[in-house]
Amino acid sequence: MSDLQEIINRINDFRDARDWRQYHNPKDLAISISIEAAELLEDFQWINSENALKKNKENIQEEIADVLIYSLMLCSDLDLDVKDIVNEKLKKNAQKYPVK
Repeated sequence: MSDLQEIINRINDFRDARDWRQYHNPKDLAISISIEAAELLEDFQWINSENALKKNKENIQEEIADVLIYSLMLCSDLDLDVKDIVNEKLKKNAQKYPVK
């Protein structure tokens, strides 16, 4: 089992132990990703990146983790292979933005 699949399993086990899967439909997971990303932005609002990291590093880490957790749950629920979809997107980006 890959490290990524182990993390996904731990996330799903955590959710299932609390019977939260019933609330985690694709629409609500997508909404949660957006909300957590907005919370991450708050840590950088009105200050430069260096000061944001000095002041808010722990919270920045937690918000990034929240975005990743919801994203991985959504991939799992939609039966999407994270490695495959990231690699496919990187291929598309390479075609769209070639090295000059």
